[in-house]
Amino acid sequence: QVQLVESGGGLVQAGGSLRLSCAASGLILSVNLMGWYRQAPGEERELLAGITRLGSTTYADSVRDRFTISRGNAKNTVYLQMNNLKPEDTAVYYCGAVAGNGMNYWGQGTQVTVSS
Repeated sequence: QVQLVESGGGLVQAGGSLRLSCAASGLILSVNLMGWYRQAPGEERELLAGITRLGSTTYADSVRDRFTISRGNAKNTVYLQMNNLKPEDTAVYYCGAVAGNGMNYWGQGTQVTVSS
C-alpha cells in the first residue's frame, strides 16, 4: 500500500503562484511513476505532470510552460510549482502514484481556486 497526502492548495489571484506538495508513505519503493492530476466540476480527471522513478518528466500541453513537477531529496515527496495561474486552473488537484504491479494510488485532493 502507498499513502499520498497533498497540501498547498488555496485561493490565489490570477497571475499568482502556488506550490503543491505530495508526501508519499508506505511501499514507496514499489512506485514507478508519480503525477499530478486535476479535476474541475463536470470534467474528467486529467494528468498535468508526471515524474518517473528515474526523474524523467512529462507535461500536459496546457501547463507545460507554467507548471513544474519535481521531487524532494528523499524521493518520497513530489511538488508541483504552479506559476501564472489562470481562473481555468481552478480545480481539485490530486497526487497519484503507479506501482510496478499496476496498482494506482490517489491522495485525497486539494482545492485550488484562482480568482480573476
